[in-house]
Amino acid sequence: MTRSAQTLTLTELLDAHGGGPLPTALLEAHHPADIAAALTELPVERAQALLRQTPPATRAALFGYLPEGLQTELMERSRRAELAELFAHMAHDERVDLFNRLPPDRAERLLPALAHAEREDLRKLASYAEGTVGAVMTSDYATLKPELTAREAVEHLRTQAPDRETIYQAYVVDEERRLIGTVSLRELIVAPPNALVRDLMLEDVIFARVEEEREEAAAKIAKYDLIALPVVNGGHRLVGIVTYDDAMDVLEEEVTEDFQKVGTVSKLVTNVREAGVWTMYRARIAWLVVLVFGNIFSGAGIAYFEETIAMYVALVFFLPLLIGSGGNAGSQASTMMIRALATGDVRLGDWGRMIGREILVAGALGLTLAAAVLLIGLARGGPEIATIVATAMVLIVLVGSTIGMSLPFALSRLKLDPATASAPLVTSIADVTGVVIYFSIASALLPT
Repeated sequence: MTRSAQTLTLTELLDAHGGGPLPTALLEAHHPADIAAALTELPVERAQALLRQTPPATRAALFGYLPEGLQTELMERSRRAELAELFAHMAHDERVDLFNRLPPDRAERLLPALAHAEREDLRKLASYAEGTVGAVMTSDYATLKPELTAREAVEHLRTQAPDRETIYQAYVVDEERRLIGTVSLRELIVAPPNALVRDLMLEDVIFARVEEEREEAAAKIAKYDLIALPVVNGGHRLVGIVTYDDAMDVLEEEVTEDFQKVGTVSKLVTNVREAGVWTMYRARIAWLVVLVFGNIFSGAGIAYFEETIAMYVALVFFLPLLIGSGGNAGSQASTMMIRALATGDVRLGDWGRMIGREILVAGALGLTLAAAVLLIGLARGGPEIATIVATAMVLIVLVGSTIGMSLPFALSRLKLDPATASAPLVTSIADVTGVVIYFSIASALLPT
């Protein structure tokens, strides 16, 4: 006995659908993001068949919510005419992302199938370097002339609305398309009908330049709580906008990339679910090899103090505890500084003040941990071993924390991503210094 439609999941409903377009009721009852998520659970051939039966505008909306890997696979299976139709109905910024993922030869073959305006828009947006504001902006925005009245401006926006991603914020430009102000739809509606746009607009406009890093645009949108951020070129001419949802996508990508760096994982070009074995292997192997050779220094340090260790075997019992504490403390400090630098809470010039505070905090942490292990030292090796372990604990935590806090600053000073000062890297450095500190103290205080 089959289940009723009410108890079927959305994926099952889609899979059970026969030929012809998807029912309007189903499309209206579910958000495109939910339908796209259900499509990802189906075999690629089935998902493509359903998309082909969907009206072009709806298909474009669904396509934008699909994972990149599935988008790429579907494009590879699509005919040129199908791609052209899809591109014609997609948002400007979304279709340029798809265009950039096409193989160069196929991208060139697609262009002649597009309308002239779409073709030129694609070429312009695709020309900006990856990672810049220009690469994530859209040319889908509303503009007004300063001499329009509020009534005329609202009517003008009404005619633009079907073809614009957002009309809630309009950008005022002069005859040469230089950005001179911005005005919200709300201000136009509540203003007297004959009020001029030039008298209503905000002239002190927050904007980004096409060559800036995309993270800077996303940070401005988050800081100033903007719906969209206008983008200008070198001549201060308006060339696009970065919308709030695109900025959030940028921030999500950056956070994901930082998390991967913190785990010493190279950037993945797809999500973890879709990544193959070879992709995951390549993302992780490089740093693991580097860290393996880094840890050789820990072994060299132990070998250097081989005589001391042979005479006082009890020292080995405390080695993992000590270097683990130093690595943990360093990882904590590093994580906090990476995040603080990323959010702008801390700047490079703050290092002097931050290092002074970190020394005090790390000293207090080291003393607390030293007190915790003192009794164990007394039980395992007597007063001399206990003194060495407690002293080493204070110094190792102090040094580990200092290294963890300072590495992000050093990397930022060298114009490198501070997220590279990840937990495994800090731990490896702290391990080497911890071994040297511990056995140096032991060699100095114990009779040989």
